[in-house]
Amino acid sequence: MQSTLAADLTVLERIARGDSTAVDACIKTYGGLVWSIARRYFKRQADAEDAVQEVFLDLWKSAARFDRNQRSETVFVAMIAKRRVIDRFRAETRHPAAEELPPTGIENPHADANPEICTEAGQIRARLGDLRAEERDTLDLGVVYGYSHAEIAKKLDMPLGTVKSHMRRGLMRLKGWLDDEPEIK
Repeated sequence: MQSTLAADLTVLERIARGDSTAVDACIKTYGGLVWSIARRYFKRQADAEDAVQEVFLDLWKSAARFDRNQRSETVFVAMIAKRRVIDRFRAETRHPAAEELPPTGIENPHADANPEICTEAGQIRARLGDLRAEERDTLDLGVVYGYSHAEIAKKLDMPLGTVKSHMRRGLMRLKGWLDDEPEIK
């Protein structure tokens, strides 16, 4: 004979044993508690509803962890609810949903421009051959191929500071040449 009769089981213990009616009983018993916790953190009703749904899903999954000798069922439910709601709140505040910005009415004149055809890109491409080999190689690996300074240093067998110096000198020379070019109107 079982020491605990089915009538003596708590809602979570019934869920842990697979009683399908216990899920509805859990929602009816603890829905208000979970809802009030969720509404403390979320202003939008839809966000609170999603959080409540996650809490009850987690309660269903973790019902077997409930031990009536450690704490009351209400405290266990509140503890799970608060943890899940806080986790969801933190995740949403770290990665807020993107909102579409209203149109500004300002057109971007370069929206359809191809960088390969851009005048400045053409000027720089024409002047790359005028750079020293070390400057050209480091800029090529960094800008074109996306290598980090450390990766370039390893690839070219150069000290890291030297790689940074070559890149900076090369960029400064290209900028100087661009500044010297007469504007095309």
